[in-house]
Amino acid sequence: MPILPDSWIRTHAKQGMIEPFVEHQEKQGVISYGLSSYGYDARVSDEFKIFTNIDSAVVDPKNFSPTGFVDRTTDVCVIPPNSFVLARTVEYFRIPRDVLVICLGKSTYARCGIIVNVTPLEPEWEGHVTLEFSNTTPLPAKIYANEGACQFLFLKGEGVCEVSYKDRKGKYMGQKGVTLPKIIKGDSVTKLEVI
Repeated sequence: MPILPDSWIRTHAKQGMIEPFVEHQEKQGVISYGLSSYGYDARVSDEFKIFTNIDSAVVDPKNFSPTGFVDRTTDVCVIPPNSFVLARTVEYFRIPRDVLVICLGKSTYARCGIIVNVTPLEPEWEGHVTLEFSNTTPLPAKIYANEGACQFLFLKGEGVCEVSYKDRKGKYMGQKGVTLPKIIKGDSVTKLEVI
């Protein structure tokens, strides 16, 4: 599985793979974002879901309660100590059928004890990417909206997959906004989604 270079990313982004697309590294006075040598540094939007324990909610991925979050639209999100927030990318992604995308955190945040977690973007998945920021420190930590959050690496498969995310009607297909956990129950999807 070769990693794809900036020229491939640029060509496909201009065909709708990444919208909006920044074809250079923007780095003056901001946490960098845009096209890099072998990846794309995506931005975090100004929509945040901050974890709180006000209602003593239990975190249960099979029965997730949105009462454990406080919604904020802001230029700077403060993550409480030893806590996390959910956010989303500014960019909307459309992944080709023969590509798998892996996400890594930005070193600027990692050096501050802030971990970014995103699961792989599967072939033919599309949507805003939900981002998870964990503050591993005992201090409040800031996340800056409309600046770099993580880097996506594009890996080309040796062949085209038999079944894509779109083919199997994945539960997070076409997500917009910050998307909470979903579980498929029978023929329906139980979801708690806030747009």
